[in-house]
Amino acid sequence: MSRSIADQTVSELGGPGSVFVRQRNDHMELDRLLQELDGSTGTAQERVLRTIDRLVFSHAFAEETVLWPVIRRVLPDGEALTLQVEEEHQEVNELVAELETLDHDDPRRPERLARLVTVLKEDVRDEEDVMFPRLQEALDAKALRRLGLQWEVARRVSPTRAHPTVSRRPPGNAVSGLPLSLLDRSRDLVDAGVQHGPERLAPAGQAVSRGLAAVAGWVERVPLSRRGDQPPTSR
Repeated sequence: MSRSIADQTVSELGGPGSVFVRQRNDHMELDRLLQELDGSTGTAQERVLRTIDRLVFSHAFAEETVLWPVIRRVLPDGEALTLQVEEEHQEVNELVAELETLDHDDPRRPERLARLVTVLKEDVRDEEDVMFPRLQEALDAKALRRLGLQWEVARRVSPTRAHPTVSRRPPGNAVSGLPLSLLDRSRDLVDAGVQHGPERLAPAGQAVSRGLAAVAGWVERVPLSRRGDQPPTSR
């Protein structure tokens, strides 16, 4: 029986540069953030959620553009395996997008937040316990390190926010990825400036952030950005 990558050494996973080691490091950071999220409220909760978003969405985009096509190519049931995780990614996108519209005292918020935590944990288990051990059987350490480099490059230029209507597969995610990444990361910088900068500049910063969000919404609505999805994740 295949062993979860959570239970293997760095050497067994192909070395420090292996895609599995890089993935597991992100999963460990996510677990730490989810523990920090538990019991948090108000602005502290928002701060942790923003950090989780930046980690999760860039991570998932790199998976969908680099790893999942390989799994579909080398595993006979790769289509079913990746579709299941893509559905989890889609639900995370939709939950985060909804949470962004809910006030802290909205009665729907605790249930949506709890569901988000559940789906994120399910996603990690499906990858570490099922998908990655199967991929490990099909690729050697050199290939895993090569994939690790490609994944890291993709992660560093990936969107950092929820985009529920964008395709989880090429060509949609490939076409929309770069413009959304530029817009998201620009918003991240602006929002950080609003949070830490002079209060008198906050209205201007908030206006800029809303403008960037509007442009991102336009990118999401471009028909080509939605092409490639399977019905379970198509919006």
